[in-house]
Amino acid sequence: MKKPLIVIAGPTACGKSAVSVELAKIINGEIISADSMQVYRGMDIGTAKITKEEMGGIKHYLIDCLNPDEEFSVAVFQTMAKKAIDEILGNGKIPILVGGTGFYINALINDNDFSSSKRDYAIREKLKNLLEEKGAEFIYNKLKEYDPEYASTVHQNNTKKVIRALEYCLENNEKFSEYNKREKLKEPIYDLNFFVLNMDREKLYNRIEKRIDIMLKDGLVEEVKSLYPKYDENLVSMKGLGYKEIVYYLKGKLSLEESITLLKRDTRHFAKRQLTWFNHQCDGNWINVDNFTSTQEIAIYIKNEIARNKKC
Repeated sequence: MKKPLIVIAGPTACGKSAVSVELAKIINGEIISADSMQVYRGMDIGTAKITKEEMGGIKHYLIDCLNPDEEFSVAVFQTMAKKAIDEILGNGKIPILVGGTGFYINALINDNDFSSSKRDYAIREKLKNLLEEKGAEFIYNKLKEYDPEYASTVHQNNTKKVIRALEYCLENNEKFSEYNKREKLKEPIYDLNFFVLNMDREKLYNRIEKRIDIMLKDGLVEEVKSLYPKYDENLVSMKGLGYKEIVYYLKGKLSLEESITLLKRDTRHFAKRQLTWFNHQCDGNWINVDNFTSTQEIAIYIKNEIARNKKC
């Protein structure tokens, strides 16, 4: 018998955290974060990490687990998330996976096996050296040559994903996007209820810009100052949205105004890529949050949809 799992996914700033807390309250659930950044300690403002007050007494997993210089890969996420699911079920509660990192979500629900692909660490080192010598744009253009479909879903500054995809292409003589399609066809290992939150694009972009303005008022620059140069700017964590842009400012490469403009633009682009990914890579039940008046109303709708699915 498959273990139950509810997934609430969607682009950044669409209200996933608030909806998941309301849902957890009415179905006796606990929440697992599927966010590749909120796992890091000390990176609270720039990741829009849920606060203790916002958690509303609901236990959350995979938040504040690692230091910014510790590795967090899809394989590490799989292991940690599976352990959290078992712990939640052991507590007699329902696991709710919440986040916008679609690749991580699919890897968990489909139990993707990355160990089956060939590994040649010399290729990875060569790609890292090329990145250092010629920059992110050069490496990204290489990915576009080998796999334009996957390249369209990832930003060139996300060098970890770019290198991993190129590495796969070169090691296996296959596009990474083809691997993803094949993995998508796998039967989920969970009794799954998958929901994707969405809203009007302009409204979403406005929410993103307002959220960034609030981050700045709440001390985003000071948070980055507490992390840099203590942590190297080339760490995966420090290349996250909200951190690399402020590092540019701290290094004098950009003015604060220019850094903020860049952050807002890159976050809008990130949300667009998230929506593209979920549209192409998952079979979730899409929910337009504009059709509801409150997060509680959305949570009740999800609860009713889960009950309806059980009857089918």
